[in-house]
Amino acid sequence: MSDKIEEKNTTVFGKETEFVGNLRFTDNLEITGKFEGTIESEGNLVIAKNAECSADTITAGSIIISGTVTGNMEAQDKVELRQGSVITGNIKTARLKIDDGVVFDGKVTMLETLPDVNIFDCKVSELNEAFSR
Repeated sequence: MSDKIEEKNTTVFGKETEFVGNLRFTDNLEITGKFEGTIESEGNLVIAKNAECSADTITAGSIIISGTVTGNMEAQDKVELRQGSVITGNIKTARLKIDDGVVFDGKVTMLETLPDVNIFDCKVSELNEAFSR
């Protein structure tokens, strides 16, 4: 996988792969070809450089885009728009990173997330780490 997200199983749709339909998965997916449809996942999604994704909606744990995406997306953790990516659609996420050289046409809604830590029963270093995410 070109972008390490987590140590989970990763499925790769190769450059020659074209998929049309509804896609559900729980681990990680990297699209390097063409996708059209709907994506629903608790896992992580990578849209590689030169990949094309036209989606009604994309829902995933995190989304990293280096290619072209048309459609609305929501990520519980983060969305990263890498240099050279082209995005048309609205984004909902807790964290957003946009590199220089990104073409983006849409609205952004930031999700409010609270750290998953008990502030009364942890070390100061753990609390600082939780709030810095």
